[in-house]
Amino acid sequence: MKNKYRILKIVVTVILLGFLLSFSLKRFGRQSITDNKISVKMNEKTPVYFVDEKDIREIVKKENPSGKVGDLNIPALEKKINALPAVDSANVYLNLNGKLNLDIKQRVPVFRLNKDGKDFYVDEKGIEFPISKTYSHPCMLVTGNVQPDEYQKLAELVGKIDKDDFSKKFFIGISKNKNSYNLLTSEGNYRVEIGDLDNIDFKVKGFKTFVEKYLVYQDPQKYSMVSVKYQNQIVTTLNPYFKENDSLLKAGKLELAKAPTLTAVARKTETKPKITETKKTASATVKPKESTKPKTQPKETKKTEKKSQVPAQSKPKPKPKVKIE
Repeated sequence: MKNKYRILKIVVTVILLGFLLSFSLKRFGRQSITDNKISVKMNEKTPVYFVDEKDIREIVKKENPSGKVGDLNIPALEKKINALPAVDSANVYLNLNGKLNLDIKQRVPVFRLNKDGKDFYVDEKGIEFPISKTYSHPCMLVTGNVQPDEYQKLAELVGKIDKDDFSKKFFIGISKNKNSYNLLTSEGNYRVEIGDLDNIDFKVKGFKTFVEKYLVYQDPQKYSMVSVKYQNQIVTTLNPYFKENDSLLKAGKLELAKAPTLTAVARKTETKPKITETKKTASATVKPKESTKPKTQPKETKKTEKKSQVPAQSKPKPKPKVKIE
């Protein structure tokens, strides 16, 4: 009897709890989600304003026109907010008091890419998203035919530039020409050629050394390009529109102009031996004159006869030696 009474008591308690729970759920579901009960929080470290709180509230109203807690589909609402291009992640949940919480993390652009006439942002994960009509985020501008598989490495390069005071002061943009990257500088008209996106720390360090030990004493307008893409060397290109470079450029043109004159001299020296060679063969083919001396000198005539009998073709032709420097 005691066991039956206990079982009956447990069953009645469960029924009462179920009734109370269902009543509470119905009452909870009938609650209205007013504007005061909607909390929107942006959790990104760097403040961005691609997604406005007003836009999020409008999405909530569209997903739940009745405004009742019981009619709200939280997974569908969360999926709708995550589908926004500028949203990295969204977490939607309800409190027991009927308050709707939306924790949203927006994408923070690392650089702005201009490609094929179109502009869009790229975040640190290498994901691109469109620009906003109402908000423009200050970041590095990149131009050129950058491939999607290069986005993440390029984002790392921009991140390193932003963290270093020296690089942040000098570099204001990045451009890609064919397969080579160039850093655009704020001083002068020159650009820094870095080649590929490998060994970035070493290349930036080499340019920093060049600036501190040499370029700081020069006019920044002197060069049009400083290349650090080669290992252990820096190659500079003079600016042709800089007046002080006129003498250097003229000297370089004179050095280039000497090249054709040397080849012409070489051709002249090649023709001279041929002329002398034909003269020698002509003199060798002429028969020697008969000796008018008396017969008492037969030995000398024999020697001359032997020399004249040697054909002209048997003699080796002299090879001209020409040295061009």
